[in-house]
Amino acid sequence: MKTPQLLVLLVTILVHVAAGFPADRALPGRSKHASWDDVNVVAHGLLQLGQGLKEHVDKSKVQMRDVSGKLKALNGTVAELERKQQEQDEALKERSKEVERGERLVAELAEEVEAKMEEVKKQSEDIHTRMNRLEEKVDKVQSWDNNNSDHTGVPFIQRLVAAQNKRIDQLVEKIKQQQDKLEKQSVHLQALQSKVAHKRVKSHRRRDEETVLRGEAEHSKNLSGLARDCHDLFVQGQRASGIYTIQPESSQPFNVLCDMTSEGGWTIIQKRHDGSQKFNLLWESYKRGFGSLNGEFWLGLENIHSLSKQGQHVLQVELSDWSGQQRSAARYRFQLDGEEEKFTLHLEEEPSSGVQESIMTTGASGLPFSTADRDNDLAAEVNCAELLSGGWWFSSCGELNLNGRYPRGPSMLRRKQHRRHGMFWTSTNGQNHLVKTTLLKIAPATVKQ
Repeated sequence: MKTPQLLVLLVTILVHVAAGFPADRALPGRSKHASWDDVNVVAHGLLQLGQGLKEHVDKSKVQMRDVSGKLKALNGTVAELERKQQEQDEALKERSKEVERGERLVAELAEEVEAKMEEVKKQSEDIHTRMNRLEEKVDKVQSWDNNNSDHTGVPFIQRLVAAQNKRIDQLVEKIKQQQDKLEKQSVHLQALQSKVAHKRVKSHRRRDEETVLRGEAEHSKNLSGLARDCHDLFVQGQRASGIYTIQPESSQPFNVLCDMTSEGGWTIIQKRHDGSQKFNLLWESYKRGFGSLNGEFWLGLENIHSLSKQGQHVLQVELSDWSGQQRSAARYRFQLDGEEEKFTLHLEEEPSSGVQESIMTTGASGLPFSTADRDNDLAAEVNCAELLSGGWWFSSCGELNLNGRYPRGPSMLRRKQHRRHGMFWTSTNGQNHLVKTTLLKIAPATVKQ
C-alpha cells in the first residue's frame, strides 16, 4: 500500500479506539481492565503497522534513489547528445563556409581564365594583323625589285622573309606559353570544382574525364590483335570511315583516320582544308605528327615510316585549287626511309593511274625531308623550308610544297609572287597553282584501282 493510504488507515483506527473509551468508563472495574487489553491489542497492531510502514518507507527511499540515479544518467546522456549535436552543427557550418570559399575561388579562377583567353585571342588577332602588314611590305619591296633591272635586292628580300618567319615563330611560341598557362589554370580549376562537388554531396570521387578527341579512337580495341593499317581493318570487315587504333609491325599503337572505299582501306597521312592547323613547324613536330584527326593534321614521319616498311605501298594525292577545280587523284609507288636516312622519300608513278597531269614528279624520288631547323634540300644557297615555310621533300624551292602556309586572305590569291609562300604545286607548263585543300593517303600496293 502507498504511504497516504496507511496514514488514513492509522487515523481511522485511532478514531475508533477513542470512541470506545467513554462507554467503557460506565462499566464496572472488570470491564475497565478489558478495555486496557483492547488498547494493548490495538497498540500492538499499531506497532506492527508502523513497522510495516517503516519498511515500506525504506523500500520507497531505495527506489527513489535508484530512480534519481537513472534520471541523473539520463540527464548526462541528454547533455552529451546536445553537445554532439552542437559540434555537428558547428562542423556543418564550417563545411558550408569552406564550400562557399571554394565556390568563390572557382568563380575567380574562371574569370581569370576567361580574361587570359581573351588576351590570347587579342594577341592572335594582332599577330595576324602584323603578318598581313609584313606581307604588304614584302610585296612593296618585291615590286620595287621587279621594276629594277638588277637583282641585288633578292638576298635582302630573303633575309627579310627569314626575319619575318623568325619573328612569327617567336610570337607563336609566346602564344604557346600562354596556352600552357591557361591549361594549367584549367586543370587547377577542374580540381577545385571536383573538391567542391565532393564536399557538397558527400559522394565518391568524380570519375576521370573522358579523353577529348585529338587522335582518340572512335572504335577502341584491346592492344592485342590490333590491325596493322586501315586496309587490314577493311579486310576484317570494317566499312565505315573514321578514326581507329592500329599497330604496325614493330611499332607502338597509334590512332589514324581511315578512308574506307570500295577498293579498300586507305590510311590518311595528311589533310588540310581550312588553315586551322599551323604547318610551319620544326623537325621534331613533323617527326612525331601534329594536329587533330577531326580536322587538319600531319600523321608524323615515324608513323608513316612504320606503315611504309610493312611492304609496298601506294600514295594517292588529291588536291583542289581556289578556282574550285578538283585535281584528279594521282597515284605513286611509295616508300619512306627512317630517320637515320632523313626520312628519304622514294616515288614511282603508276602508269595505270589514269591521271592526265602529275602532281608530285618522280624527280622528287630519293629526296630527304627538310624543315627550317634541318636543311636537307638540294638548294645550295637557301633553306627552302625557311623561305617557303613548312616541311617537305624539297629539291629546289619552286616545284611543290603541300605543307606551306595556308592563304589568310584574298590578297594572297591575287599576288603571284606570294603563291610560292603558300600551298602550291607547279604544272608541267611551269604555272604555279595555289592549293586550297589537300589529302594524302596510302594503302598497300595490293589495293585495286
